[in-house]
Amino acid sequence: MRRFAAVVVLTTLSLSQEVFASRFSLGVSRDKYGESVANDMNNAGQVALVVRDKDGTPHAAFFERGKVSLLETGGEIASEANRINRFGEVIGSVQRDNSWQAVIFHQSQNPTMLGTLGGRSSHGLALNNAGEAVGFSDLADGNWHAFFYRPGQGMRDLGTLGGNISYAVAMNDTGQVAGTSVTSGGYRHAFLYDPQKGMQDLGTLGGRYSSANAINKHGVVAGMSEMPDRSKHAFVYDGKTMKDLGALIGYGDSVATGINDDGHVVGIVDLEHIRLAFVWRDNKMLVHPSGKSLYLTNAINNAGQVVGAVYDRGLEAAAMPSATRPFVDHGGDTILWFNVAMAVVAGVLVFFRRRIFSMLRAPNTL
Repeated sequence: MRRFAAVVVLTTLSLSQEVFASRFSLGVSRDKYGESVANDMNNAGQVALVVRDKDGTPHAAFFERGKVSLLETGGEIASEANRINRFGEVIGSVQRDNSWQAVIFHQSQNPTMLGTLGGRSSHGLALNNAGEAVGFSDLADGNWHAFFYRPGQGMRDLGTLGGNISYAVAMNDTGQVAGTSVTSGGYRHAFLYDPQKGMQDLGTLGGRYSSANAINKHGVVAGMSEMPDRSKHAFVYDGKTMKDLGALIGYGDSVATGINDDGHVVGIVDLEHIRLAFVWRDNKMLVHPSGKSLYLTNAINNAGQVVGAVYDRGLEAAAMPSATRPFVDHGGDTILWFNVAMAVVAGVLVFFRRRIFSMLRAPNTL
């Protein structure tokens, strides 16, 4: 009886974990498309998606209203979709033979191949509503640099912070770009590129390196920095100072992966054998275990939707409202769902305890 009670308790906890993990799924069929990850979502709910077939090959896709459409240029063996703008245009890359090419997939015309900076490959990582794009490209000498692409003008080299490598990962409608570059000292630092001011080194939170992952319309940058103790903390840079979001979380290695125009920041926290997701909004840090929210947080749009993937024996594209009540709330809210789960478990234990006591007290009729 006790063994059965224990099984019921463990099953209850396991089922609650699966319910939490699956309730944010976008519903991309794993049987048909394999694993899936949502990399970006515009305010209309259109999603830049990557699906992986059974051998792990990635394919760019567009998702809208429950329908998946593969994005193809013809002749590619693999592809990726990274960001989407308000017109439904998607930037990514396609692989042909041994090289990759940055590409913009349009809604009503053929894809635009962006070319390279003289080397073999390029990767498109972000675009804005004007159709401008950024990413990185190989150079003829084998290094790679961040690029800025403008329709009708082609690809332009953004340079570096003194080292030989840079890459751009995010941009806004004013042409500001966030990325990472090797410095003259040999370490990678987050940068903010401005069309008037050029490339600015954002520094670190006291460690050796940092990286930028997102930017909003105000030029606020989110990313990750090494700390003096070699841990990694998420940060947000407001144009003057680098704010340590990892200190607000209080544990683990963290990285900020997205920011919207309201300044809401999302990211992940890694502990040993544990992955958590965080949302920082309205000066409040909300932390979610991945089994009860998202395993990957890749972006947050202006409608407050956080996109990425849940994990349930594989990755599955998902979206979660940023205001979702967390399992752990550093702002002081009640841990609602944990209490519900514990109440269920307690009820099961009470039930079986009463059954056991009643059996012990029953007269022996043998």
